[in-house]
Amino acid sequence: MAAGMSRIGRREESSRELVVEAFKEVLDVVDPDSIEAVYVGVQSETYEHQIMYGTLVAEALGLLPKEAYRVEACAAAGALALHNAVMAVKSGLVDVALAVGVEKMTAKPTEEVTDALMAASDIVDQLSGITIPAHYALVARAYMRRYGATEEDLCAVAVKNHRHALDNPKAHFRRAITVEECLKSKPVATPLKLYDSAPISDGAAVAVVASERAARRFTDSPVKILASTVATDTLSASQRDDITWPSAVWEAARRAYRQAGVEPSRIQVAEVHDAFTINEILMYEALGFAERGKGYLLIREGQTYIGGRIPVNPDGGLKARGHPIGATGLAQIYELYLQLTGRAGRRNTNAELGVAVNEGGVNSTAVVHVLGV
Repeated sequence: MAAGMSRIGRREESSRELVVEAFKEVLDVVDPDSIEAVYVGVQSETYEHQIMYGTLVAEALGLLPKEAYRVEACAAAGALALHNAVMAVKSGLVDVALAVGVEKMTAKPTEEVTDALMAASDIVDQLSGITIPAHYALVARAYMRRYGATEEDLCAVAVKNHRHALDNPKAHFRRAITVEECLKSKPVATPLKLYDSAPISDGAAVAVVASERAARRFTDSPVKILASTVATDTLSASQRDDITWPSAVWEAARRAYRQAGVEPSRIQVAEVHDAFTINEILMYEALGFAERGKGYLLIREGQTYIGGRIPVNPDGGLKARGHPIGATGLAQIYELYLQLTGRAGRRNTNAELGVAVNEGGVNSTAVVHVLGV
């Protein structure tokens, strides 16, 4: 596997140009003529009034008339595109497939972006006016009340991820923040504040998946996709027995560990979906890094920093690297690719085994990948 990513942030370039920027990074490893299929994760309708993204990307990358189509799972679309590429290669249909994630969001006002994201919730929730941030606020309130976590613990996640992003030249935000700044930031949906929330971003990321036979033509030391799994939960969080437990993430992770033949204790670096700080804490638990209800102790003790027991989001995560919806899952894969090949510079963790979890809705669709060298 090889991966590339554009710079994330408020970009003037079009989505086509962002995809090309990301794709150029894999051209020193992969011959584009070898790519047989393209799978694109993107939301796109509201932001660009565009749905034919498979064709758009194939055209932009000079890959016509290759098989190409869009896959959709809101914020999990990027990782789902990779899952499709993995399935195509494993099935023997193709030897080399390209997964693409992209989103051009910043041209639209925040109100329109919020409305677009609400389409990932149940229609009853939409009609009631409850936004995605409000959903996560309900989760945060329930978790804090039940387990004793505090707003300071949530803000500690943001502080860590901003600190990590300082060493990521492609991150949306490269500025350190303090817990005090986070606590004083503008309320979004109490107890979540502006600094608990991922930004609206533009960006693209790609990953090339090849069979073992094809990979030998490109590199002597490939990054291996050891597991690729998907699980789902109710569309409305209100229909769950326990809104503080992301069961889809737990199920996808459980199957991914089994598929890869590893235990959670062997994972050396993780990329998790911290669209809101509470969700990173939930991911610690669902991935088996902490007992249920004790995930916040990992961040309180500094265990998820680079250099800690299990570095999480060394690139800054959604919170600071940025969150271009369709690209996020593949941005996570890009970071693991850098980490496992020793190319992450000052944020390198010397890891040989990593996990990425990308989710859509309110942990309604979860996609988990385990990568190794």
